[in-house]
Amino acid sequence: MMPDHFAIPLLLFYLALMLSMLLRAMLRPLREPASRIAWVITILVVPGIGILAYLLLGEARISARRRARFAAIEARLPRPDGDPEAARLVGDGPYAAPFARGRSVNGLPPTLYNRARLAADSDAAINEMIADVDAATETVHVCFYIWLADHNGLKFKDALIRAARRGVQVRALADALGSRSFHRSPNWQELLDGGVQARIALPVGGLIWTLIRGRVDLRNHRKVVVVDNRIAWCGSQNCADAAFEIKPRFAPWVDIMTRWTGPVARHCQFLFAGDWMAEHGDDITALLAPGPAHATGQIAGIPAQVIGTGPVLSYAAMTECFTELIHSARQELVITTPYFVPDEQLLFAILSAARRGVRVVLVLPRRNDSWIVAGASRSTYADLLLAGVHLYEFRPGLLHAKTMVADNVTVLIGSANLDRRSFELNFENNILFTDPAFAAEIRARQDHWLSQSGRVTIERVKNFGLAERLWQNLMAMFSPLL
Repeated sequence: MMPDHFAIPLLLFYLALMLSMLLRAMLRPLREPASRIAWVITILVVPGIGILAYLLLGEARISARRRARFAAIEARLPRPDGDPEAARLVGDGPYAAPFARGRSVNGLPPTLYNRARLAADSDAAINEMIADVDAATETVHVCFYIWLADHNGLKFKDALIRAARRGVQVRALADALGSRSFHRSPNWQELLDGGVQARIALPVGGLIWTLIRGRVDLRNHRKVVVVDNRIAWCGSQNCADAAFEIKPRFAPWVDIMTRWTGPVARHCQFLFAGDWMAEHGDDITALLAPGPAHATGQIAGIPAQVIGTGPVLSYAAMTECFTELIHSARQELVITTPYFVPDEQLLFAILSAARRGVRVVLVLPRRNDSWIVAGASRSTYADLLLAGVHLYEFRPGLLHAKTMVADNVTVLIGSANLDRRSFELNFENNILFTDPAFAAEIRARQDHWLSQSGRVTIERVKNFGLAERLWQNLMAMFSPLL
């Protein structure tokens, strides 16, 4: 038994620590009331675990040194040019608000004279990216959240080494947590030995170092490939097979990748440059200089805008970009996402769109690799269905594509999910564009996924058992902690 002269000081210390954590949770700026309540309850009900959880997960926190480095790099990076005609086109149209909100995030204006192509599937996307790498003459820049040593991952690694050996400047970023098995394998060293400048994004240390540096789960979730400063790939796919060997039970992973040429590629380069230099890579700002002028009489192409968000921002910018597009929809809104844990702003926007007569279609996976996310998602089903949302669950595998198409003309596509991790914790990259022809291609792909999905009915939701509903609502209550 502990002597009384030790017990009382320890008790006072413990009470002071708990009070300081409660005050920090309640006074932390720019936090939703629901998040404050969830953390206060957690700290009070399970104080020891709650305090440790708050220290590790309670704040979207990056160390002051890293935050200052990000800010300094962001401030000195030159913004690639936009196009006044693109700004006029989107500014005069019904989707001015999402483009304006998107521009305010990074200061990247809309561009014109872009071309885009949709890859047939995951394997086709990898093969086409490799073809672009094999044709590169100057630079190849890649950033992936997950890079696996499987068939596609190794093929892509070999293509980067081939490019580096013929004199192309190859720079590669792979997230420390998502790609940890690849970093620990001989393949990472093989990249370095082959002349690829490869760096680990957001490296993870031990527990003490993590507490000093910031949250371990603040990740670089971006999927970016930029070749010769003129070709860019954007979408949901990691550098891996659709079979996704680390989680085969949920396979196939069904993704979407788009290939872009034109000024938008330089804007994707801007995001890569910031990430690369933040990890102490060499200065590549020269690549952001204005590109060649378009030829007289050239067809205008697709108005498109790059949006990059992350935990260095003091607000959930990606939430607002999605929400602005939802509010702009007038006839139809079709959404696919693997992880649906909306905050109040996003959920209310979707419900409002359905209630004002927009045909809202939401497609989620039937089987989710995160049972926590699955529970939180299903807690919203009743509200969505009663508001008139057409809700579907994709059956063949895990639908990992993140797409939002408004009125068959304006699209937001990229790496960001409709969950709090993408809104507050992850570095994400998306492209917002407006073009009836390319939007129709994305919608056709969505229809293909819908043909493989089952409709969720209110009768099914009413038949959720008591234990199931308790679990769903518990996950929803604590989703601000996730």
